[in-house]
Amino acid sequence: MGYWWRFFARERGPATPAPRPAALGRDTSASLDDTGLRSLTCNDVEERFHRFILNLPVNAGDHANLGREQVLLQRLGELCDSGRFDVRTLPRMPTVLPQLMRAMKSDNLNGAQLANLIRRDPVLVGEVMRVTGSVAYRTAHPIGSLQHAVVLLGQVGLRHVVSVYVMKPILMASAGANGQVIGQRLWDHAERCAHAAVFLSKGQCDPFEAQLAGLVGYTGLGAMARLLDKDLGQSLPACSPAFIAGCARIAARLSVQAGRHWDLPPVVLDALVEHAETMPEAMEQPMSRVLHAAQRLAMCQQLTEHGLLDGEAGYTDNAITQFPAQLLARCRQDLRQNFAQP
Repeated sequence: MGYWWRFFARERGPATPAPRPAALGRDTSASLDDTGLRSLTCNDVEERFHRFILNLPVNAGDHANLGREQVLLQRLGELCDSGRFDVRTLPRMPTVLPQLMRAMKSDNLNGAQLANLIRRDPVLVGEVMRVTGSVAYRTAHPIGSLQHAVVLLGQVGLRHVVSVYVMKPILMASAGANGQVIGQRLWDHAERCAHAAVFLSKGQCDPFEAQLAGLVGYTGLGAMARLLDKDLGQSLPACSPAFIAGCARIAARLSVQAGRHWDLPPVVLDALVEHAETMPEAMEQPMSRVLHAAQRLAMCQQLTEHGLLDGEAGYTDNAITQFPAQLLARCRQDLRQNFAQP
């Protein structure tokens, strides 16, 4: 799987890390785990992560309105569970994507067969031709066909197109005043989560399906952002940890609805369902455990990059510690090497 690291370690533009809030310095109450990293509770890290993604205030302070929050959560839950949430408002995923992901697992497929799959989706055809027409792929002779373009890209390049030029627009499509910020943060997490999921998938589940699960695992947060900012038409100057946790639970159910709408592979959809309905420590499917661990490691990496988590902080819960400590430490180090900002 060595090519996966080159695949995900693409060029990333320089970014200026956000200043570290004083309230989020080193957690001195945490203990040391056997990886030598400082451990935080899962609730602490998840709350910080969801506040960051949704662009909500870091701390509720004394301004959280619990009554208003309960009303908002009830309305959000009703939209999600009563069938009133219109899945057609979700960004479009090419119907050929799951088939293409499965096809790319085979080393026997030739360029003509892959081109025939891609040809079913005009948008994907356009992206393949656009990328191969760029300076990076420019050749002495013009690219005369889709098959020529697919062969020029190769499987690694084709996976790059599938992830960046298909999944990124989906996650970047969050509506509202904060849509661009939230969409970029969702995509940044998806990149890191997919990378970690592939790293942890060996001996557990199919790496291609693990990659897809990592990319789509938090799509419900984009829908949540739209509901908060557009459909409900309400702003949240401050909010409590309970409200953040409630939003996260509803977002997980929206991720399941998105997965069904997109006709994701059954094993990926089952993992999303288990995440929405089962406590992490009770997860039974290998894909679910891989996704959970990858999401948490990606959370730590992203928060650290933005100064919202101590760089030495670890992340432990009963589910993630089902993986060997050394494997988790290697995965985290790999995330740092591939994604840490200079």
